[in-house]
Amino acid sequence: MSSHPPIPTRVVLVSGPSGSGKSSFAARSGLPVLCLDDFYKEADDPTLPIVPGTSDIDWDSPASWDAEAALAAIAELCAKGRTQVPVYDIATSSRVGAEALDIARTPLFLAEGIFAADIVARCRDLGVLADALCLRGRPSTTFRRRLLRDLKEGRKSVPFLLRRGWRLMRAERAIVARQVAFGAHPCGKDEALGRVAAAAAGHCAKARAA
Repeated sequence: MSSHPPIPTRVVLVSGPSGSGKSSFAARSGLPVLCLDDFYKEADDPTLPIVPGTSDIDWDSPASWDAEAALAAIAELCAKGRTQVPVYDIATSSRVGAEALDIARTPLFLAEGIFAADIVARCRDLGVLADALCLRGRPSTTFRRRLLRDLKEGRKSVPFLLRRGWRLMRAERAIVARQVAFGAHPCGKDEALGRVAAAAAGHCAKARAA
C-alpha cells in the first residue's frame, strides 16, 4: 500500500460573460459540473444590489450571489466527493429545493458561472484550484446567444432582458478584463478544452507518481 497521501480532487473554474457558452462548454467537457448560478440570492434578500438609475435588481453584480455558500460546496466536493446544492429558479429568483451532487472519485470537476473568477484566489489558497478560465467571444454574438436562451427559458420579462442585454453588451470587454484580473485565463472554447485536458492529464501524472 502506498504511503503517499491521496491526490486531492481539484476544480477548474469557468467564468465568462453571461451568454458566453459556459454551460454548453461544461457539458462538452464530459466532467462533473457544479453550476454556480444556483447560488444566487433570492428575490426577497435585502442585500440585493440595484442597477443605478433603475429599479432593476443587478443580477450581474457579485453582490447578488452567495460566494461563501458556493466556495463551501466546492471545498466539500474536493474533500468528500459530494455536497448538497440549491436548485435555483431564475424566473422566480428563488431557491425551489436542493439536490445532492456526487462526483464520487472523479479527480477533476468544473464549476461554471459568471462569478467563478471572483473565487479564484480563495480556491488557490485552499489548494484545490486546477485552472481558471474565462470564455470570451464577440459581444454581438454573446448578446444574441444570451437573449435567445433567456427568451426560450422565460427567465425574465422581455423588457428586462433587452435592457440587461444591451447593458451587458456595452460592458462585455470590461467584464472580461475584470475576470482576467482575478486570475482567469481568457480563451475560446477549443483552447479551454485543451487546458482542461492538460489539467486532467497533469492530475493523472501526479497520481501515477504517487
